[in-house]
Amino acid sequence: MERAVPTSPTAANRSCENLECYMVLMQAEKTAIGSICFLAGPFTLLENALVLGVIAATATLRRRPTYLFIASIALADVFASCFFTTSFLDFHLFQHSDGPTAYLFKLGGVTMAFTSSVGSLLLTALDRYLCIHQASSYKVLVTRRRALLCLLILWSATIFISFLPLMGWRCPTGLTPPCSRLFPYINHGYLACWTSFALVLLTLILCAYALILWKAHRHESSMTSHQGGTGHARMRMDIRLARTFGLILLILVGCWLPALSFMLADVSVILTHTQQRAFAFCSTLCLVNSAVNPLLYALRCRELRVALLQLLQRLCVIGRCKKTTQDLPPGIHFTEEISCTAITEHEIPANGTMQLHSVSEMVNN
Repeated sequence: MERAVPTSPTAANRSCENLECYMVLMQAEKTAIGSICFLAGPFTLLENALVLGVIAATATLRRRPTYLFIASIALADVFASCFFTTSFLDFHLFQHSDGPTAYLFKLGGVTMAFTSSVGSLLLTALDRYLCIHQASSYKVLVTRRRALLCLLILWSATIFISFLPLMGWRCPTGLTPPCSRLFPYINHGYLACWTSFALVLLTLILCAYALILWKAHRHESSMTSHQGGTGHARMRMDIRLARTFGLILLILVGCWLPALSFMLADVSVILTHTQQRAFAFCSTLCLVNSAVNPLLYALRCRELRVALLQLLQRLCVIGRCKKTTQDLPPGIHFTEEISCTAITEHEIPANGTMQLHSVSEMVNN
């Protein structure tokens, strides 16, 4: 039988004397949210690890700033799938109570992963904007060294911000107000600052993609007028651009805005247990966003798909050669060597390199 929980803010405020007042999920809610975590967690880990492996194994992709930003997204989402899934299930489903230091360390890992993910999404959006807005000088502006410097600054800042509660910026009264009703030991001031920071990042991403859509529309209009194209072709391009960027923004806002809204509400009012349970579900949407990111930003790139197929082909050839060698009868020698050469980067067709001659190719890639 489920234990009775207070529903009024006053009763909830009085009863919050230990971590049990944060463990508010009913049995049906534990089953539903646990299923989401058990499915989305391993799937997110595998697909983002695959993206990291392909970029790391392909020298041409490692040298491109765009793929460095995509690799940063994948790395952050790998951390998110590990830290969030284990911490969330351990706290809400298994109801394991940690001390302040252990809990804030786990929460810092989750915060670092999600903050780095959103920050890397912003760098990717800015990279795409510069690719269109400064097409002639893009390679001069966005170099590999500058991309690595931006990623170093991003990860250093997110690590510092995420572990501020562990370093001392925590609730001075333990679990009673002004502590957060969503995160134990978290001060309302820190929660307000981090939520505002995340909203600023999301707003900048929205602005960047809005500028990309506007610039692409103007570019296609000028190309159509100079080349004598039809208005129907330009309309089709505008629809494709709107669908592509609309899908990206819809998933981004739909996954992050509900959780951030509850965090802002937690700063100003005392949340009830019903609202706490709703936030637990909304927080899993952030993990869903990490699962969708490789499909939106990585596997839509033609170069990365080609590199993935070549890597799989190379692995299959190596595996087939090992099997052939193991199946040879003992004592038999061949004068000719078995050819087990996989496709190298020098054998990649020249047209495999992405050339962004138009906005249409950029959308397809």
